[in-house]
Amino acid sequence: MSPPTATGPAWAQKLRDEIGRSVIGQQEIVERLLVALLANGHVLLEGMPGLAKTLLVRSLGTALGVQFERIQFTPDLLPSDVVGTMIYSPATGAFTPHHGPVFANLLLADEINRAPAKVQSALLEAMQERQVTIGGQTHPLPKPFFVMATQNPIEQEGTYPLPEAQTDRFLFKLIVDYPALADETAMLQRWGQVSSQPGLKAVSSGEELLLLRQAVDQVHVAPAVQSYILSLVRATRARATPAGGATRARQLTFGASPRASLALYQAGRALAWLRGLDFVGPGLVQELAPDVLRHRIGLSYEAEAEEITADKVVAEVIATTPVPAHAR
Repeated sequence: MSPPTATGPAWAQKLRDEIGRSVIGQQEIVERLLVALLANGHVLLEGMPGLAKTLLVRSLGTALGVQFERIQFTPDLLPSDVVGTMIYSPATGAFTPHHGPVFANLLLADEINRAPAKVQSALLEAMQERQVTIGGQTHPLPKPFFVMATQNPIEQEGTYPLPEAQTDRFLFKLIVDYPALADETAMLQRWGQVSSQPGLKAVSSGEELLLLRQAVDQVHVAPAVQSYILSLVRATRARATPAGGATRARQLTFGASPRASLALYQAGRALAWLRGLDFVGPGLVQELAPDVLRHRIGLSYEAEAEEITADKVVAEVIATTPVPAHAR
């Protein structure tokens, strides 16, 4: 591969501009999705219905110029509906593999928590190993490969909570909030002017994305920042153990895994590169920490009874962890 030539801000801006033709607002969410692409990580999007989560991911796939597939998860979905199955040919008397929709560059798993455990476990291999098994044979998935999943935080009927082993494999859990007043006003005005969403075009490619990761890998992370990342992650584990024996009710049942440290490290490099920086500072780590940690910690019964949220715990961890003075 030849070395990448695009700069982070320029690459991000052309994708933002193209996505903005169909999705108004949500700039921070778009930036996090681009970070996940550069860091080779999957994303879990959580938000109320009607916040354009599906449209956002579909627009990203189109603007990136990669193969996009969508799976609408339902309780009656089977693993073969995701990964594929073996098809018998009467003419040859042989079975041949039929690839499912998971064989794409960007897979949208819509309402992922509506799928039963067998389907979730089938997707787990694809997310972690970038391969699937059909008929006892292993089939590699295309490169690049990403899963971007959505779920509704308020609906519980007919849903299957994701196991911790699967949520841990998402680089980010992003909370999609209601749009700002100006953005919602622009939506009304656009709705009155056009009868359909504008057609988007590809402004990048999967090949370019793979090249850009070379530039991301060159972003410097000082030893002091590496230690800071580890301190933040390990502080979540300390909150799963009462301080001084049993003098304080523990906030968490478990802290973040080593995947959280790796996620903060690589996502920090990707965010720095997107913003035109050649090093990762503590501020970028703090900015990414909620998205990386909120789905990797388990709230205790006591914390839930006191209405303490995962984001509040992460904020306390950031506030009480010493920041390195020299981070370059």
